[in-house]
Amino acid sequence: MRIVRRIKGNKAYYYLQHSFRKEGKVVTKEQYLGKDIPKNVVEEEKRFLEVCKKNSIFTLFERIQKAYEKEGKTYPASMKEKIREQLIIEFTYNTNAIEGSSISKEETQELIEHHIAPHKPLRDVKESETHATLFFEVYEKHEQPLSIAILLEWHRCLFSETKEDIAGKFRQHRIRVGLYVAPDWQDVEQLMHDLFVFYHNNKKKMHPVELAARMHYQFEKIHPFSDGNGRAGRILMNYILLQNKYPLLIIEYKKRKSYYHALQKQENDFLIYFARRYVNTHKRYLKKQKERKDLF
Repeated sequence: MRIVRRIKGNKAYYYLQHSFRKEGKVVTKEQYLGKDIPKNVVEEEKRFLEVCKKNSIFTLFERIQKAYEKEGKTYPASMKEKIREQLIIEFTYNTNAIEGSSISKEETQELIEHHIAPHKPLRDVKESETHATLFFEVYEKHEQPLSIAILLEWHRCLFSETKEDIAGKFRQHRIRVGLYVAPDWQDVEQLMHDLFVFYHNNKKKMHPVELAARMHYQFEKIHPFSDGNGRAGRILMNYILLQNKYPLLIIEYKKRKSYYHALQKQENDFLIYFARRYVNTHKRYLKKQKERKDLF
């Protein structure tokens, strides 16, 4: 990043200039500052740099999506079914393990593939079963418009057999997650309404990966349910990716600490974390690994 001074006639004009790699080539972007260097040039530099980085990252997202869609067309129906089943196993195991489930990945596979329940707490078994069933439905019917009603239905499905008193209902009490105190329960309905206004205002303007990240972050900050906010929020972000034909992002249990740490930061910091995780998770769709390293 540098400030460039250009003389036109007898007048000086100033520009911000930033160079970065895109598809193996050096690309230079400029932003006009004016006839004088503004006092808040540092803030201008930050904003301009973010725009440049974001545009570069979005190019990677789009390449991932195209390669993913192209690959999907090569699979026979039986292979697609197997891939979907493995995805459900991976997602169910990791999302429940993050929330404290005692069921291992191998046990999750046995439960989903062969309906063999492990000798583990019944609540953990039931919540793995209901999550797998729900996610199968979500995966198959992701063309349904996203709404508060469908989100409440997901929560009801997740907990109707284990926590019937809270299933499909917004919380009506104070809640604390570590050091974070969630908004007053009396504000939850309005906050959720505002969240979906944000979603509808941006679903055609914002990049799908960015929208998925921001929706997840804002949802987790509201923490609208008594329990299951993480699981519902991770389904929410992946539903947005599914609807836009992008590969899903499974937050792995073994990497949960960096995920929690990112959620404790500001929204734009979480977006950076999410973008990095997304590219690293799907890097096999990117042939030029040097380009990825240059960005991150």
